[in-house]
Amino acid sequence: MNERQKLLLKEIVESYIKDAHPVGSKALVQKLKCSSATIRNEMSVLEDLGYLEKTHTSSGRIPSKKGYKYYVDNIMKPKELNGEEMLKLETIFSNTNLVISDAIKECMEIISEITNYTSIVLGKDSEYNTLKQLNIIPIDEKKLVVLLVVSNGHVENKQVIVPDDVDVREIVKVSEIINKHLIGTPIKEVSSKMEFEIKPRIQTLIKEYESVYAMFQNVFNDFAEKNSSVFYGGRTNMLKQPEFDEVDKVKNIMEKLEDYEIVKKIESNEDGVNIYIGEENEFDKDVTVVKTSYKAHGEEGTIAIIGPTRMEYDKVVTLLEFLKSQIER
Repeated sequence: MNERQKLLLKEIVESYIKDAHPVGSKALVQKLKCSSATIRNEMSVLEDLGYLEKTHTSSGRIPSKKGYKYYVDNIMKPKELNGEEMLKLETIFSNTNLVISDAIKECMEIISEITNYTSIVLGKDSEYNTLKQLNIIPIDEKKLVVLLVVSNGHVENKQVIVPDDVDVREIVKVSEIINKHLIGTPIKEVSSKMEFEIKPRIQTLIKEYESVYAMFQNVFNDFAEKNSSVFYGGRTNMLKQPEFDEVDKVKNIMEKLEDYEIVKKIESNEDGVNIYIGEENEFDKDVTVVKTSYKAHGEEGTIAIIGPTRMEYDKVVTLLEFLKSQIER
């Protein structure tokens, strides 16, 4: 590919990313400083090479997936973040009240708002996190706070109404039994061990053991649900993109986002920010997945952005690189 063809491909990719309209030769005459006929000829060459495609509704061209790939690998320059965007992300990491997992999720929500794409955080499954401590903080005779601490440092608190006919001291007693027998248990196994190890132990010790047992099970189940290993930001942002205005395409993407096994394929163990366009990713041939792994402060996982192949690649890459640097600093 010669320099004029590279410049032509760059202009077509960036124009199409910006407004989703096929690009004709007349729109490029001034930028490339050559005749419309010359541009049409070069467009034909790039089309023959597989970098451009014709649409059925226009004489203009749009990038093919091969064209996007060449642009990303050989032409694209990272885009600088503006001060407001950087400040939003930096402010979250400067909040010492947030554990790292919550900071990552909040940042990915912001990135979804900035880009209008869907963001995903894939943490390690709960089997990697174990119960570290359970504390009971009585507020009054009818209310208490259950405090859960997990091995990755995450702390969750839940206010609970004390069941009728149950003494708060009995709840504290059960919490002591749980701490004695379940500390170090993987979170996903806690519910089962509550049933087969804790329940039999408290039957003879606690009068209203069924109510107390159910209360703790609800707390653990809520915790497991809230701390799922998959987090989404801007899940429906894909619907705002013109490429996904067909009902079948929308349904297909939404179903895949709901399928845990498919989403888990996005997981990354690679260094740096990597781009997978169309068939290169294992999620869907009509999208691009940009992702990177992170590891810091006892947390590890994957952060990813999913959007149309007509993605603002330079900005997405810069955002993920910046977020990765904040996580791992």
